[in-house]
Amino acid sequence: MATMYQKRGVWYVSASIGKRRLSKSLRTKDKQVAKSLKPITELELLSNLSGITQQTQNLSFDDLVRQYLKADHNWSKRTKELNDYVFESYQSGKPLPANPTSRAIFVRTINACWNWGLKQGLVKKAFKLEGDTIGESRHRVFSEKELQMLFDNAKDEQFNQFIRFAYYTGARSGEIRHISKDNLFSDYIVAYGKTGKRIIKLNNQSQEIIKQLDELWDYTKSYVSHKFKKEVRMLGIKDARFHDLRRTFGYNLIKQGRPIYEVSKLLGHSSVTTTERHYAPLLTTEIKDFVL
Repeated sequence: MATMYQKRGVWYVSASIGKRRLSKSLRTKDKQVAKSLKPITELELLSNLSGITQQTQNLSFDDLVRQYLKADHNWSKRTKELNDYVFESYQSGKPLPANPTSRAIFVRTINACWNWGLKQGLVKKAFKLEGDTIGESRHRVFSEKELQMLFDNAKDEQFNQFIRFAYYTGARSGEIRHISKDNLFSDYIVAYGKTGKRIIKLNNQSQEIIKQLDELWDYTKSYVSHKFKKEVRMLGIKDARFHDLRRTFGYNLIKQGRPIYEVSKLLGHSSVTTTERHYAPLLTTEIKDFVL
């Protein structure tokens, strides 16, 4: 007989045979999810208690994905959205992205599901995708001429201010699409994005933009991406993405002679090593001629 119970909000299953008892975390705080996982875990516990090896199930990939997305992985909201998007796209029959980095994200996400299925005893064999799981680093930065074209000619004034604000702060799109007045201060903002909570420094240029705004931005990720691509296409700027503004911010600061440690803090990187890894290939081309 197996019972479910909570410990610090997380659901567990406990099973016993005679005087022997085993428990296992269901790794979820959702009772309905816990109930759906209980039969599988109960069978595993009883098999271990009786010395009989549990017979591995063999769920279809669609069923495995449903179980995987329902389970509690302690994902951030952003990671949950990414997983939902990847599996929705992949299960609908769409081809993997052509972009190497996007393709690597898909491969990594799908293979993580297969690995989880094996670990949980839900499948007998994992049909993992082959290919690069890291992807290519992007090194595109805007020239001074391209930046000026953007600042002078982006037609939507509200979005134009958003573009300039992104460049002057080096912020990620997700950190500034929904700025709350409660998180806005005279020379910095408290942002929540990819790396969680962080402080974004506002220089004089970005402070001036905030002062000119009638209302703060409230954009979706897709709106920013599509709107920016439309603007750069109209201006004839090729191979440009919104995130390239952030890369250009860091690149130009380093070229100005700012210490790498300072640039790393302004970008919100976890360590200087991360900053060096991103910018070393770019700065190699800036080394002046030398004689051996």
